[in-house]
Amino acid sequence: RLPEPGALTIARAPESHLPERPPFVIRARVLTPLAGGGTRFEADGYVAVDAEGRIDGMGAWSERGTMRAARADAAAHEGRSVFDVRPWVVTPGLVDLHVHLPQVPAAGVGAGLDLLTWLERYIFPLERAFDEATAERVAPHVFGQMARAGTTTALMYGAIWQPSLDATFRAAEAHGIRAVIGKVMMDERTYDERLPPDRILEVSLRQSAELCERWHMRDRGRLRYAFTPRFALSCSEEMLRESARLAREMGAYWQTHLSEDRGEIAEVTRRFPKALDYLDVYDRAGALGERTILAHAVHLSERELSRLVESGSRIAHCPASNLFLASGVMPLGRYLERGAIVGLGSDVAGGPELSMISQMRAGAYAQSALRTVGRDPRPVLEPLDWWRLATLDGARALGMEDEIGSLEPGKDADLICIDPTWTEPLRAGAGPKVAGAEAVESAEGEEVDPAEGQAIDPAELASRLIFRYHPEMVRGAWVRGRRLPRGAEAVAR
Repeated sequence: RLPEPGALTIARAPESHLPERPPFVIRARVLTPLAGGGTRFEADGYVAVDAEGRIDGMGAWSERGTMRAARADAAAHEGRSVFDVRPWVVTPGLVDLHVHLPQVPAAGVGAGLDLLTWLERYIFPLERAFDEATAERVAPHVFGQMARAGTTTALMYGAIWQPSLDATFRAAEAHGIRAVIGKVMMDERTYDERLPPDRILEVSLRQSAELCERWHMRDRGRLRYAFTPRFALSCSEEMLRESARLAREMGAYWQTHLSEDRGEIAEVTRRFPKALDYLDVYDRAGALGERTILAHAVHLSERELSRLVESGSRIAHCPASNLFLASGVMPLGRYLERGAIVGLGSDVAGGPELSMISQMRAGAYAQSALRTVGRDPRPVLEPLDWWRLATLDGARALGMEDEIGSLEPGKDADLICIDPTWTEPLRAGAGPKVAGAEAVESAEGEEVDPAEGQAIDPAELASRLIFRYHPEMVRGAWVRGRRLPRGAEAVAR
């Protein structure tokens, strides 16, 4: 009893039959933070995506009326198909605010080393070898793994070699991920042995500007550029100052590391005696502002926190990395209470995996430990708060909150689909209860879900997704309504 061709059609969608491109409608459980605050959850909801890849409807399925009414509205919905994936969950795509793409092959090694030793032993040799050919091989694999983990937007560090950045951008352009990427800039303590030391500053600045001209705002802003001085210890004051100037003039981002490790902080104090503290090194360079993302910021003083908030700079909180490298535990509650804009980052390879859901879990455990040992009496964040940090707050940190981060009409359809049955203690891996089942219509013509159960509390659902995360539970990821290749799929393209 399907409608005529061109009308709205209903398709129960196992993973192999999820929509590839817009327009479409997904019927599912819907879980999303809202720009005005709070969370919206629909146990039987839908997200409608128009031909341009923007969300033009979201809410309870019942709001769309009966099946007959939906069919009558088919013309208004451009004949798009409905993909029914219940009991799967549709939620905004996850935002990774800090990841080192060349370091992914080293993920999981070096646990317990201090930051500076870990960099010298594992990371600089790996980045030194990250040339154009390596980037062409590694980048598609990394983007596929990100999609598999539900990451649809990422702020990334490359290596220092310009051709490898062009290759990385080409791979991101082909894959479909939303990406902000930057060439790492180092003119002190650098692994660049191809140039005389007195030419590194000029060449790095020129190449970064060329990359920005070539790639920033490509594909209507899906690809963007970030000037990326590695951190204070590998950059001269001129490098910091000039890279910040270029970022301002070209309307790009500026990213670096801040106050990650006690040893690093002590060395910065020794090297920059005129600065008030670590943050002041960047402030004196004119680098702070709303398009600046500072990774880690674990050990900020009161003065640093006040100045960071005042400047509008953003923080990429990387809890798994901070635990893996024993860098410390950020007092996240204190930062949020003071008005800091914070999102989450994987910091691979400092962090051992690309999954942002794993970052939520690591962060939740770390904050609970901080409270348990009496270092922060504030209540810990709730699961829905962590979900917001990895979605809407990450978008806000990038100044993209009007484009992505929540499933609200007018925003781009950057979303993911999660199979929650992987998280059920007695049903783990059972797969969707209804995928592949025949649609059923009642005598009134209204579709009935033969396996429908009671509504789930959204906080409990978010808690299950975070604390019983399984790497197979993300079944699809979309940017602007276009499905992202995952895993081997991405490498084969």
